Amino acid sequence: MLFRVIVSSQDIRRVTLDSVPESVKELCVTLRTILGLQGNFLLQFEDPDFGNELCNLTDIKDLPSDRVTLKVLFTASDSVSDLALQTTSLSAPTAASSVEWPDPFFIPDFSHDVELQLSAANDAYARNGTVMVISKSVKSEILDKLADVISKITPYPSKDQYESVAKALVAKHPCLREPVSAKEWYYWVFSLKFKMGNYRQRLMAAGCPEVIVNKRKRGQTIIKAIKKSKKGEIHYLPNPPEGQSAVTSEENRTTMLLEVQKSDPDLQLLDKLMALTFSQRRKEIIGDEPLISVVMDRWPGLFNQRQISAEFNRIVTTDLLQSFLDGLDAFVPSLLELYKAAVSSSRRLSLTSVMQCLNKEDTNQNRRTAALLGLPLFFSEDTSGIIKMCDVHGETLDALMKGMHVGLLIGHEGVLQDAFPLEIFNVAVVVEETIVLHNLRDVPTAFAMLMGTIYCLNLEYPGNMKYSFEFLQKVVMKIKPDQCSARIHGLRNKLLRYPL
Repeated sequence: MLFRVIVSSQDIRRVTLDSVPESVKELCVTLRTILGLQGNFLLQFEDPDFGNELCNLTDIKDLPSDRVTLKVLFTASDSVSDLALQTTSLSAPTAASSVEWPDPFFIPDFSHDVELQLSAANDAYARNGTVMVISKSVKSEILDKLADVISKITPYPSKDQYESVAKALVAKHPCLREPVSAKEWYYWVFSLKFKMGNYRQRLMAAGCPEVIVNKRKRGQTIIKAIKKSKKGEIHYLPNPPEGQSAVTSEENRTTMLLEVQKSDPDLQLLDKLMALTFSQRRKEIIGDEPLISVVMDRWPGLFNQRQISAEFNRIVTTDLLQSFLDGLDAFVPSLLELYKAAVSSSRRLSLTSVMQCLNKEDTNQNRRTAALLGLPLFFSEDTSGIIKMCDVHGETLDALMKGMHVGLLIGHEGVLQDAFPLEIFNVAVVVEETIVLHNLRDVPTAFAMLMGTIYCLNLEYPGNMKYSFEFLQKVVMKIKPDQCSARIHGLRNKLLRYPL
């Protein structure tokens, strides 16, 4: 049976089940496992008897046959905005980084006495434009409530997010405006920043994992700590699934280790076990920052194309390969035209050999490869330690991987006379001088898997190719597209205006 499952407006999944579950509860458990959903939720379905309007699913027999569209509605004891709750899973009332930022931001109701004071002040503002003289107790109540709601989404709001809260606050309660300021809401931005700083101390004392990780002193780890969710992760450091303990998680990990060792492992069982151990794995990778050899020993099931894609989906709620290739294809024609113009004007002669490869064999796959390999050359970035071509019968892998923190090995046969091989033998993803993925069929797929590996292992983008990776994330994959650097923003605008 085929299901179209709407988790959020940005996250719509296709799920195929061999048979219809016997009950709604069993269907919820199945979807929770396959999609990696966390927290409590109910299901709605498009009812053909009512023009495909949504109805709550209470009896499995009400489902249409063959194809069904379901909508997941997350429930929580506290009132974060309905919009926020519908965007993605909310693992627990104290969970951080598990709800997408709502737009517009939802301002909650305050205590009854504060609401009465605000109502009277809003009426006075409507009559004569008089703003409210805010007492210390009222201000404290407002900031505490807002900090509580914000922390359920992220303990580390960005500048734009702080501003969206302040704007929404004065829009709902115009009596809180500051008339002497050009931005009448800006006073609240500074107050919220100070309040969130204090609130994070309370979260740390309560055991919030993400805040505890980010409070580590630099000397406590060998590798420089990576603070906060920086690349658009939605489930950066999630709480365990409801009812899951450290003991059961470790038992699931042990079962996974045994299953991986089989010559013909059960892929569906591995999918389930990887989803159940997601929280433990993220806690180890982010909290302990282990060497790649340790991660591969403890989580060998992660290191294949299927599981990297699934893990990326759990972290960002985005299909890795589809979003990468679809986004890339949208920009390939403009990028190649931009490269041609740069070569003809002698601004980027290093791109000449890349464009010459297309003259020899202009296929869709080669156009994708040229667009990707030409990107760092266009930015004048050094790829020597990140992207390496290797003759499969030539230099030893150990010598080639020496000094590679993260990157790609593109394998070919014979002497390479072009910018990239027109016939690729094998592509491998390398982390800390170790091959973690191999037998990738082409360069575009390998780039997607490299992006997925960086997210799954919580790695930093290579500094020598920071603009290329930022372009791939924010422009190609559209993850946090509104937070581009000036250079990437300018290139994106140029590409969107470029004549095809």
